[in-house]
Amino acid sequence: MNDTPSGSEVVGQVSALVEDVFGRLKPVLAVTEALLAASGDATADDLTRLRPQVFDVLGGLVVGAGFISAPNALADQEFGFEWWTETGDAEPVRLVISLDPAGDHFLDYTRQSWFTVPRDTGRRHLNGPYVDYLCTDEYTLTFTVPVQRNGSFAGVVGADVHVREVERLLQPKLHALGGRAALVNAQGRVIVSNNARQATGSLVRDVDVPAWWSSGAEPVTTENGATLRRCGDSPIALVRSGG
Repeated sequence: MNDTPSGSEVVGQVSALVEDVFGRLKPVLAVTEALLAASGDATADDLTRLRPQVFDVLGGLVVGAGFISAPNALADQEFGFEWWTETGDAEPVRLVISLDPAGDHFLDYTRQSWFTVPRDTGRRHLNGPYVDYLCTDEYTLTFTVPVQRNGSFAGVVGADVHVREVERLLQPKLHALGGRAALVNAQGRVIVSNNARQATGSLVRDVDVPAWWSSGAEPVTTENGATLRRCGDSPIALVRSGG
């Protein structure tokens, strides 16, 4: 299929962005797995030892990061949530949520796809775009990696990125492509586009992105002239059309 160098540049930049965020999580993953392996009875208080590595992840695109435990991975409580958010000039702020299943405001994070997909597949996951009502009320991408202890799933480490920051970086290049161009997830939901008719969170309707993805996500030009390309190993595709 035909593609311009600028299209390849967008694909490469998205792939690099995704790999950079996942790469920044590697030290957090390493220290988390080491902490859990060193003690079969790690407690919620022990999670404070993760903070230096979590704080190192914060900044730039990453606005939140931390560790979320699997049920009963900690010795002293059923759930564990060590998550910190960037605040600009001030120190990072710890996100406090209700972890009491009997409480009125209990958040059962074990039902969230950023938790369930790494748990069920054993692989890293990129979730979004979605409105993060828990933290910022902004469109967000959440990157998560499964944590293992003795070969068993023990939770995830993760990072949050605001879509508006991704848009700030990539929208000028999308505009330079000409025609309509959008970055979409595997469900065909728009992350960033170069036109107002494809707003963040909307679905691309003129191309069956899920079907393309399930068939292998190889580069293709459709009958109506749209082109689809996967951005590296990420679950993000560049969709372009002339209209």
